[in-house]
Amino acid sequence: MAISRSYLLVRYKYSVLGQRLYSSMSDKRGLVLGVYSTDGQDDVRLTKFAQKYNESTSGKLLEQIKICGPISSGSARIYWDLGKYPAVAVAGLGDASKWDELDEINGVKENVRIAAAAGVRALSACKIGTIEVEDLEDAEAAAEGAGLANYKFQEYKNKEKQTSLPTVALAENNSGSEEWDKGSILADAQNWARKLMETPANLMTPTIFSENVKTKLASLNVDVQIYDEEWARVKQMGSFLSVTNGTKEPAKFLEITYKGDNSADKCIALVGKGVTFDSGGISLKPSASMDQMRADMGGAANVAATIYALARQKVPVHVKGFIPLCENMPSGTATKPGDVVFAMNGKSICVDNTDAEGRLILADALCYASTFNPLFILDIATLTGAIKVALGDCVAGVFSTSNKLWEQIHEAGYESGDRVWRMPLFKHYSDQMCDHNGYDLNNLGKGKGGGSCTAAAFLRQFVDKETPWLHVDIAGVMGDCSDQSYTGSKGMTGRPMRTLVQFIKKAGS
Repeated sequence: MAISRSYLLVRYKYSVLGQRLYSSMSDKRGLVLGVYSTDGQDDVRLTKFAQKYNESTSGKLLEQIKICGPISSGSARIYWDLGKYPAVAVAGLGDASKWDELDEINGVKENVRIAAAAGVRALSACKIGTIEVEDLEDAEAAAEGAGLANYKFQEYKNKEKQTSLPTVALAENNSGSEEWDKGSILADAQNWARKLMETPANLMTPTIFSENVKTKLASLNVDVQIYDEEWARVKQMGSFLSVTNGTKEPAKFLEITYKGDNSADKCIALVGKGVTFDSGGISLKPSASMDQMRADMGGAANVAATIYALARQKVPVHVKGFIPLCENMPSGTATKPGDVVFAMNGKSICVDNTDAEGRLILADALCYASTFNPLFILDIATLTGAIKVALGDCVAGVFSTSNKLWEQIHEAGYESGDRVWRMPLFKHYSDQMCDHNGYDLNNLGKGKGGGSCTAAAFLRQFVDKETPWLHVDIAGVMGDCSDQSYTGSKGMTGRPMRTLVQFIKKAGS
């Protein structure tokens, strides 16, 4: 069989002529197209946009695909000098029906995200400067996958050694520009959350985080109030402030208000854990992987990024974000195991373990959020290692007092690809936290096992019974996740921010 010139160009970068082409590709455009392929070599179906592109090449695109056989889901193959683009990456969309219903995921959308990411990464590896992506028959999902894949944390690397990232946009003459923009905003917001989480703790203190959020949201009709420790003392947030005793870094408390619906009487309250570094305090963590505790403010990052996305998309909802920010450090002034502190609602707490600090700062934030009489409260936190033991690294745990809200966030996770799983709020766990002599609660509780459940039971004591409430434990999906190729298997993820946006759109309508 004669091998065409287009096929031979795949080897260009390994030849002298190819090295010249490869080094000059940064000013070239690349295109990502989609193809549905099954096990049969001739059973290849192009997307509608790819079909048109194939016609513009007089059928050469499909001819080249068939030479090498089907392109499997999640992989991409590059064709050179085929049509008006110097490089065309054809990404496999696979067969959505192969997703088991027990996976609880919209396989069509997820395959699009995976394919878009594969195409962008393939062209980016060839140093293509501008990458255009077709809609892959779901423009929003395509933009999410492309945008999340086109991310690399390298803020503090020598400029000369940083990887140059391409510009990614919707392909010319493609439909779905409005949906693409929505997906791009979601990817951009999640990438911001990833950046906040990944930044070293000395460069992302409570003060720096606060100013970063205020600056980011300044032009989006979002009000950001930054409160200091004196404000928290006046509010009698003794539980929150007890965590800051061991550090010289001042604590902050953010109150963020986005009023996309001026007619709304009540707000949706989002509360995010903002421990910018967690050493464990006097109950010191093991040194191995302690550096990852720079991302213990993942809940705070999710809240800020969610409001950012809602504001950019101009979603007609009224949302308030509440973010307590601090460090948890050991020193001569640090809170000691066995100390008793008092929360904003007057409840006394024995701090049995200073490494269970997230629930202490959230307790006061939940009390404060309750004073606004919201429609419901959702708190989100990298709260317990126990949730990763229970669920692994592919899903966030959700505890909810409302079946309706659970169903809505569950559906949101199905659509976004960032799934959630319901966990129990049995009275048994509340008894373990509250049945003590001498004080109202213990931050560790009685018994063994069920650590994520007892943590949720603790938080429940600081939410009005009349207010619907969800607690989202994201410690398992904080970083180094193995289930999403488009966010990668290394680094902080910013998850499940897109699920929160999808959920709030539904719940707030």
